[in-house]
Amino acid sequence: MTPMPSPHAQLKDFLFTSESVSEGHPDKVCDQISDAIVDAYLKEDPYARVAAETVATTDTVIIVGETRGPDSITHDLIRDIARNKIKEIGYDQEGFSWKNVNIDVKLHNQSADIAVGVDAAAGKDEGAGDQGIMFGYACRETPALMPAAIHYSHNILRALSMARHAGVLSKLEPDAKSQVTLEYRDGQPVRATSIVVSTQHAEGLSQADVKEMVRPYVLKTLPEGWMCDESEFYVNPTGRFVIGGPVGDSGLTGRKIIVDTYGGSCPHGGGAFSGKDPTKVDRSAAYAARYLAKNIVAAGYAEKCTLQLSYAIGVSKPLSLYVNTHGTGEVDEAQLARAITQAMDLSPRGIREHLKLNRPIYARTAAYGHFGRDPEADGGFSWEKTDLVEALRQILG
Repeated sequence: MTPMPSPHAQLKDFLFTSESVSEGHPDKVCDQISDAIVDAYLKEDPYARVAAETVATTDTVIIVGETRGPDSITHDLIRDIARNKIKEIGYDQEGFSWKNVNIDVKLHNQSADIAVGVDAAAGKDEGAGDQGIMFGYACRETPALMPAAIHYSHNILRALSMARHAGVLSKLEPDAKSQVTLEYRDGQPVRATSIVVSTQHAEGLSQADVKEMVRPYVLKTLPEGWMCDESEFYVNPTGRFVIGGPVGDSGLTGRKIIVDTYGGSCPHGGGAFSGKDPTKVDRSAAYAARYLAKNIVAAGYAEKCTLQLSYAIGVSKPLSLYVNTHGTGEVDEAQLARAITQAMDLSPRGIREHLKLNRPIYARTAAYGHFGRDPEADGGFSWEKTDLVEALRQILG
């Protein structure tokens, strides 16, 4: 099997950077609204079809796309869902407030041409909802088996968000970004060389004020001794960040695909996740690819693993399966690929059933990454389980 070049191919000592954005970033506001709509449909009908795109700007949210589901999901209900999500995020500002933002819903019925290709029928299994390529990745850099730079970028913002919602950082506003640059030695991360945090704040705070508010949350997130030099710790480097959210910049569903996945540590197929029901392989097969890569690493067959799946619209079987362990594998990659196909049905239906994806579990995925999260009791983040380890070991020995 020909190895696929990785971002770190052949390098032992290097710097690598990943970024994250908070739930109040305009693009993430849109992702969360779109996924809250998916959840509403799946709660009423586990087999509903949804492709919902959201755009947000000053005083306005527009929701477009196509659906097939119960009549109980009305446009009025969708407007309420969007408004409640904006309130939950914390937007009650001049120019963008949950109380009076204009919400325009332009969803329509799913195309019959798409439905006939995707739906199961006599003698035909359910087909993929679209063509595409999907990647999964796992490595031993963190306990979550995620790349370290994106892992710590997410956790810095999540810590700030929790403190903001708790009222501890009440002068911070919802919009924020982070960026973590790590030094690698002999292929392993050893410390941060720079940290960037930009966070929206109330009028009257100085740049120095915000920096000291942010500092303890960065320190408690990074491993001990990993903090960068003070000269490389940048907080609101423009000096001021009062105007933010959809007033400062428009938002759009699906525009943060690298933030959503692995921070650039592996290839990306290009498809976004949010707003899509699990018949769309952009979402479900990307979750399956992460699940498989994570279980390969968790089982001890590799220190890192990149996995690719590909599909054609209306076709049930994957067109290809690619496994690359980047020279760290304990088992031949062709053997791993064969074991995967024995351990899991990789048809769209097989993925949905194995990971139990036809549930309202998606709004929670739409901020701070779809991967590296803890599996939840109601089935959320089921693709983060390592329950395939034993099956792989029985096949591979």
